[in-house]
Amino acid sequence: MRIALVSDIHGNLAALEAVVADVRRRGADSIINLGDNLSGPLLPLETAHYLMASGWLSLAGNHERQILAWQPGQGSEADGYAHSQLTAPEFDWLRSLRPRHQLTEEILICHGTPDSDYTYFMESHHHGVLSLADADDIARRLGSVVSSVIACGHTHIPRSVRLATGQLVVNPGSVGVQAFSDDESGFHIMETGSPDARYAIIERTASGWHVEHCCVPYDHESMAALARIRGCPEWEAALLRGRVK
Repeated sequence: MRIALVSDIHGNLAALEAVVADVRRRGADSIINLGDNLSGPLLPLETAHYLMASGWLSLAGNHERQILAWQPGQGSEADGYAHSQLTAPEFDWLRSLRPRHQLTEEILICHGTPDSDYTYFMESHHHGVLSLADADDIARRLGSVVSSVIACGHTHIPRSVRLATGQLVVNPGSVGVQAFSDDESGFHIMETGSPDARYAIIERTASGWHVEHCCVPYDHESMAALARIRGCPEWEAALLRGRVK
């Protein structure tokens, strides 16, 4: 079993297409999408159409929930722009998505943690920067889940952690956005320092589950230019450099 994991596309269709081409080159039995698909100033409608036609299992991230709930004067500009571009079929598709799914007996997929689409699983923020969480915190966020592999997204940080139980938690990183700042739960930043798209491949081998984290170059300058046209300099910086400035 060889599965490609993608997450946090955020309407970046150019990055998604480059990732899919790389998956096809490397080979995988399936592609699983862990959510936060459309939010942002890029190409939410076109990305929705791509995902709706893909046949992949896609999850809802917190931004799918926020796009559906968006109202003028409430919510973020990124969610508001995506909301403004979608029509009835895309909204119906968003409503059909769930934030958690038991893919097989061995594999659980979720956007944030098994119990929350907004909680960071393997990271905590200290002094304004996301870093690896304490082992006890990760175990607490896992809860009663006994699956061998738990795949998550949300933080945009490519990471794999093997727990004391032998369970493997995998975050493929973000396809579409390599830096962000957030102040809703205390100000913090995330930066990968590279504009390249990220994804991961998990594979069941004779010795157990193997993870390959993949970094894919793409035409990030075109997406940064689109963010500039939309009046979003923070997105432009993230797309150009993988940094918040």
